[in-house]
Amino acid sequence: MRPFTYERAADAASAVKAAVEVPGARFLAGGTNLIDLMKLQIETPAHLIDVSRLPLARIEDTADGGLSIGAMATNSQVAADPRVRARYPVLVQAIVAGASPQLRNKASVAGNLLQRTRCAYFYDTTKPCNKRRPGAGCAALEGLNRNAAIFGTSEACIAAYPSDMAVALQVLDARVETLGASAQARAFALDELHRLPGETPHIETTLAAGELITAVVLPPPPEGAQLYRKARDRASFAGGLASVAVAGGRIALGAVALKPWRAARAEAALAAGAAPAEAMRAELEQARSAGRNDFKVALVERLGAATIQQTRGLA
Repeated sequence: MRPFTYERAADAASAVKAAVEVPGARFLAGGTNLIDLMKLQIETPAHLIDVSRLPLARIEDTADGGLSIGAMATNSQVAADPRVRARYPVLVQAIVAGASPQLRNKASVAGNLLQRTRCAYFYDTTKPCNKRRPGAGCAALEGLNRNAAIFGTSEACIAAYPSDMAVALQVLDARVETLGASAQARAFALDELHRLPGETPHIETTLAAGELITAVVLPPPPEGAQLYRKARDRASFAGGLASVAVAGGRIALGAVALKPWRAARAEAALAAGAAPAEAMRAELEQARSAGRNDFKVALVERLGAATIQQTRGLA
């Protein structure tokens, strides 16, 4: 691990100010992803700004019947909250499907959203990776790409985004609140947070330099049943091969794209009266596999159709 400096932020405004003023600064919350990447020298921040003790961990009701979840709330805290469990079971199921209890006890909501890919070539510093070193190339294109994405890919990157929690937040139409330079606050749809790779896969989000996520806001829960299902090689310590979140008539997919993937074509097909399998095939018309991950096309069709059908039974 390379040398770095450290400070504990007194408040959100000072954290943002330090991040803007100090070159190479990064925010540190739970550290469950960042510290691992620092040990491998994939991430080499010159300065860490500890935001883990900022008063941004509260979960509060909103005036319209939704919930505001503080960015520093841990995954375990969110999954255990009775309001989340009652109104947003898909979010609870997604959180519990991810990582281990020990990691969920440390991982923050904001950190979970910003975690980086688990692509083996991203972690192997001896191999070319455009996310790690822009312009180096993508070894996964012709390599061991079993876990790679099938939606939103480009010739520069096919690395899948790993968060389970974000897939559930996507299907719930969550919004992200941030604080930027000059204490400027903004709010935007979660779908706008993550960028598709194009030719610049190292630029993963739309956040400006020093911009700090302060909360995630959920609207009132949609009508209908909610369900999250995940397929993986084994029940623990294994990343997902594909996941599906369904909430009412909304569908989102995980582990198959470079961001939480809203299945808009499948939603439209369902609304037009298509059967679950037909709706998933409509979504998969835009899928692009890379060889060893060809199986994900059939997996997503079957897992998606089964999840939609199961939610109908629950309803």
